[in-house]
Amino acid sequence: MKIVTDHNELHAARHLLPRTVGFVPTMGFLHAGHISLVKAARGECKSVVASIFVNPTQFGPNEDLAKYPRDLPRDLALLETSGVDLVWTPSAEVMYPSGYQTWVDVESLTRRLEGDIRPGHFRGVTTVVTQMFIAVAPDKAYFGQKDAQQTAVVRRMTKDLDFPIEIVVCPTVREKDGLAMSSRNVYLNPKEREAATVLFRALSVAKVAFDSGEHKAKKLCSLVSAMIANEPLAHLQYVSCADYDTLDELVTVRGKALLSIAVFMGKTRLIDNIVFG
Repeated sequence: MKIVTDHNELHAARHLLPRTVGFVPTMGFLHAGHISLVKAARGECKSVVASIFVNPTQFGPNEDLAKYPRDLPRDLALLETSGVDLVWTPSAEVMYPSGYQTWVDVESLTRRLEGDIRPGHFRGVTTVVTQMFIAVAPDKAYFGQKDAQQTAVVRRMTKDLDFPIEIVVCPTVREKDGLAMSSRNVYLNPKEREAATVLFRALSVAKVAFDSGEHKAKKLCSLVSAMIANEPLAHLQYVSCADYDTLDELVTVRGKALLSIAVFMGKTRLIDNIVFG
């Protein structure tokens, strides 16, 4: 496995990789969810490139950039064991050199849900992903379903900018008790960690109702809200039942739909979702 830090090293190493090339962008502090993306890429592509970059432009002024967990040696060992061929670990100065002022902004999709609560977040995501797509030039790029709005935004951006890249969305990887794997789970104390299982339990109740014939979005959301309300440590920020691609809120679920939630567990903000249809 080769490790590079700047664009020149990346371009030289990337040029030597046989195609097809799969790309897994990460912010590090890897868990089994990230490794599942690597394994998916390894199974479909001749070469696999991963990046580790904690992108400062997608963090808001009151968010946890400085405290975001990092463990580069551990991450590199995991990637090598998983069969990654090339890892790009740029610095903020490489991605945003002095005088940088160009941004990529997907408009409608980023103004709701996470984008409404975290202004500027997706501008940072789409800008850095665009930079990485241009630099790595992959054939396929792999993202996790847990960050469902991010995948919708990246799919839209890829289509609008006509990138010749297939976006592959892989299933959410969960702990045995249902909690979606996330680097931020390390912030939870033992009581919060136990209580956090309410997210998946609430979504699962709605899924059972949907499978039993309940397709009214308002009812599905109310089932989720009620279960979250029964957990004293959980504070619901939003619950949404929206079209899978446009993220427009639905009245009735008729096609593919996304039921998503954001919940504060103490000071830690968790997101999760399930897909209908």
